[in-house]
Amino acid sequence: MPNRLAGATSPYLLQHADNPVDWYEWGDEAFLRAREEDRPVLLSVGYAACHWCHVMERESFEDPSIARLMNEHFVCIKVDREERPDVDAIYMDAVQAMSGHGGWPMTVLLTPEGRPFFAGTYFPPEDRHGMPGFPRVLEAVAAAWRERREELVAQGQRVVEAIGRAPGSSTEPLTDAALREALAGLQSAFDQEWGGFGGAPKFPQPITLEFLLRCHHRGWDGALDMVTVTLDRMVAGGIHDHVGGGFHRYAVDRTWLVPHFEKMLYDNTQLATACLHAWQVTARDRYREVARTTLDFILRELRHRDGAFFSSIDADSEGEEGRFYVWDWGELVEEVGEDVAEALGAGPEGNWEGRNVLWRPSDEAEVPAEALRRLLDARSARVRPATDDKVLAAWNGLAISALAVTGRTLGESTYVDAAARAADFVLSVLRRGDGRLLRAWRDGRTSGPAYLDDHALVAAACLDLYEATFEVRWFEEARRLADDILRLFRDPDGGFFQTGEDAERLVLRPKELFDTAVPSGSSAAADVLLRLSLLTGEAEFERAAVSALRRVHDLMARAPTALGQALGALDRYVGPSKEVAVVGDPDDSATGALLDEVRRRYLPNVVVAAAGPNDTDAAKAVPLLEAREPVDGRPAAYVCERFVCQRPVTEPEELAAQLA
Repeated sequence: MPNRLAGATSPYLLQHADNPVDWYEWGDEAFLRAREEDRPVLLSVGYAACHWCHVMERESFEDPSIARLMNEHFVCIKVDREERPDVDAIYMDAVQAMSGHGGWPMTVLLTPEGRPFFAGTYFPPEDRHGMPGFPRVLEAVAAAWRERREELVAQGQRVVEAIGRAPGSSTEPLTDAALREALAGLQSAFDQEWGGFGGAPKFPQPITLEFLLRCHHRGWDGALDMVTVTLDRMVAGGIHDHVGGGFHRYAVDRTWLVPHFEKMLYDNTQLATACLHAWQVTARDRYREVARTTLDFILRELRHRDGAFFSSIDADSEGEEGRFYVWDWGELVEEVGEDVAEALGAGPEGNWEGRNVLWRPSDEAEVPAEALRRLLDARSARVRPATDDKVLAAWNGLAISALAVTGRTLGESTYVDAAARAADFVLSVLRRGDGRLLRAWRDGRTSGPAYLDDHALVAAACLDLYEATFEVRWFEEARRLADDILRLFRDPDGGFFQTGEDAERLVLRPKELFDTAVPSGSSAAADVLLRLSLLTGEAEFERAAVSALRRVHDLMARAPTALGQALGALDRYVGPSKEVAVVGDPDDSATGALLDEVRRRYLPNVVVAAAGPNDTDAAKAVPLLEAREPVDGRPAAYVCERFVCQRPVTEPEELAAQLA
């Protein structure tokens, strides 16, 4: 018989709707029952594509005897971390504070007031490999609640106080010194042979790669090598889906061979953009093609019929991790022959549990495109992994940005059109009647209010669409979202809260300072506000952005892989940053030549506005365009720094010289 999760919108929660556990969704009803019955709360947090979440469900939550223990002693709450990142952030901090590590599934025991007093991640169904079995944990916590209640309550209060302490704002000048120190820290952690940072498991970290490209743009030695070695190894490795395009979540080994097979929207959008930027810097066609195939995978497999993008594809199918993606030797040989099978790193013995994860051990061995198409056709006949088909505002912002930036750089209108269609969906369907942005949508139903990262990443996406199309509506949407950031999320003491002032009150109001696989809301907000300050000249946008950077300035050098987005925003702030205004008939090839001169280059700290010579609406909406005119009737470009402009130019060569 289905439990209370049967009416949930989240695919992850719906996966647990037939558990014998008496699950609640997060909300007042569960905590009211906990207080009335004087029971602790068992909070379980995960997400739909999480392999170990599925394992714990099969082993424990579907077990009637374990479910009986849970139902007898606890009020049980199941949370999708992607729908409720605020809840996830608070209690993941608690898990890390109490256990020294984190991950999903996350298991936290709370007082009826929501204070965490015991925390962990995956627990096996019985004692195993030095880990206590889940029933043992449940019985021990239930006994402690009966016999040592005051101690647990005090522990919960201490944990809340500890995780609620935010770093103070730096009083040091914001200079490029933190950028240099962060680069040195990354160099010391870099894997010279296989790329990436640290050992296994190894994560792609596109935010870090983008920061390194900025360092190279500054002329600093060593940064580009870290990017190219990492991308080359990843693109050749099994983490890259050579048949269908895109990347898996992470590699379980140092060499990028064996992935954890889930495919996330946020990874693929950011990696596509990083590959595009690497192509701009190096002119290596391979990076451009990987950017294309990654976006093509997203458009093919993660797009809703109305244009928005789904969240992820599961790692498991038919009860096995990776089954959809790996190959038997005989199957490969039948489809493409021995030579191609060997070029794809396969062998009769297999390279993972007797089967083959495809990779490219040598660039010299040819793999014809037709062979990959045959493999894709053969793979498409298999039982597909499940898709988490909810639409998240922040992750769609990343997808819109990737498509818009790639489309404008490569002159691919298909990508720009897809970006615009997704943005129309987010800005209409994921909005309340009063204009408040919402976090998630699935199958006609929306979730609660959006978070800081939703506002920041959708605002950035709108700016990217504006720079791809120069349609004023996208600029106006970005500015509206930025105004909402200042109104709903700004901390008077500096920086931003993760939740809006109109949000549900939790045990504390979280701040999202560190990047995860997605840029932190605080750093993303700082960056988009700086971009808007360059386009508008409004000092308030810059002041708010700088206050967020000051919150993490002293941490940047110590934790560069956790603060890549903040480092990128700091790079934009300390500059030099430039504003480019192009005025000319959009249909004039001379206008296009000026814009192409900007677009073909890697210019991370340049913003661009453009309009026709008589477009008063654009000039009124975008302050950078005010009083800009053609020169002698010819399209002209104005290169400015903080609205102080050089002489206007009409030739691409002159523009290139001013941009240098």
